[in-house]
Amino acid sequence: MSPSAGGLVVFLLSVQVIQSQDGWRVNYRQTDVCAAKGSTVYISCYYTYPPGIDPSDIKDRFWFTKEKDGEPVDLKTDSEYSGRVTYRCYSNSRSCYLTITDVRESDSAEYKFRFRTNKPGEKYTGSPGVTLCVTGFQVQVRRSDSTWLELTCHSSCVLSDRAEYVWYKNEKNIMTGSSLLVSSGSTDRYSCNLRGTWDNRSPAVYGPQRPSVSVSPSAEMLEGGSVNLTCSTDANPAANYTWYKEHEDSPRASGQIFTITNFTAEHSGNYYCEAQNEMGRSNSTLRLITSSGKGASNGWIAAFASTSAIFLVIIMILTVLFIRRKKSPPSSRPAERPENNAQIPPAEPCYATLSFSRNQEDLLLYSNVSPARPPRRKEEVEEVLYSRVNFESSGAASERRCEGAVDDSSALYSTVSKAPRE
Repeated sequence: MSPSAGGLVVFLLSVQVIQSQDGWRVNYRQTDVCAAKGSTVYISCYYTYPPGIDPSDIKDRFWFTKEKDGEPVDLKTDSEYSGRVTYRCYSNSRSCYLTITDVRESDSAEYKFRFRTNKPGEKYTGSPGVTLCVTGFQVQVRRSDSTWLELTCHSSCVLSDRAEYVWYKNEKNIMTGSSLLVSSGSTDRYSCNLRGTWDNRSPAVYGPQRPSVSVSPSAEMLEGGSVNLTCSTDANPAANYTWYKEHEDSPRASGQIFTITNFTAEHSGNYYCEAQNEMGRSNSTLRLITSSGKGASNGWIAAFASTSAIFLVIIMILTVLFIRRKKSPPSSRPAERPENNAQIPPAEPCYATLSFSRNQEDLLLYSNVSPARPPRRKEEVEEVLYSRVNFESSGAASERRCEGAVDDSSALYSTVSKAPRE
């Protein structure tokens, strides 16, 4: 049997096993098969039967791993192997080959061959059968020295010494060999596979990426409170976490979460989380600050007092402006002194005759009298008050009194201007 087909390789232990009973016999070419996950597996056997049985009498030939009601279940009828199992059996050579494609870890089991004739009771099962172990690959890391790491492709079962491995760096094929040397602290991703298998690549190994650190509830802590520091990173193998405080050699805690209770001013400072695995290490820093409850309270009080003072100043300024506005007349009218004539009723021109007795000669006096008033924006027509004043001598007083309307040459005319009505 060829150990490879379609680019897939399976390595078999060539140990011959013969099972016989009264001429019934099954010969397996190997007792153990180690196969890489996703590869194709070939298992073969030779069988014999007692003389007198014609090859045409052989009715059924099949492989099985399970039994139901005491009877073997043909792999071709098992739903777990649907579409992945084929038989090639030859009557002349009395041989039969089992092929399983795309093997899975669940296919790991003991496989047996069974055949029977068309005569009742003539049947035989080759037992024990062939043990199949389906394995994946893991990259094992071993520190060679302080600078280099040795990577080895590992499987859960022993493959042939002829097994050849392919190494990948960041998904790219870089070399073929059983092991690989890389520098310590590398963040590149390394994986391996069995040559000839494409879908069975090992999980990649790589050092921790830069950790992400977070704090809850806040990085500014009140005295007496509690705080949780959390560190996380992406690494394979999984990283271990250690917490340090700056300028301190001894770690404060280990694990992904670091809890500080009864927080005080002494806890303030820079903390850093270090993530480490076999491939390397990386760290990130976080700063914590203490904020006392009293200081916070005083801060609120100071802020409230400042706001209140500003508010009071604004109110005082507005009050002063309002009072000044009330005392000042409208800007459209100039300041005026109160006028007494505001209550004087309107009057029409008035004529009056006044008589004065004197011994002197009659005098004629003309006088214009105008009361002072503030200027007006518009010219106003003045109402004129005419007064007639007669100055008489003592001798003629009686006569003039009788005449009434007789004018005297000695008269006083006075023009009085009255403020117009508003």
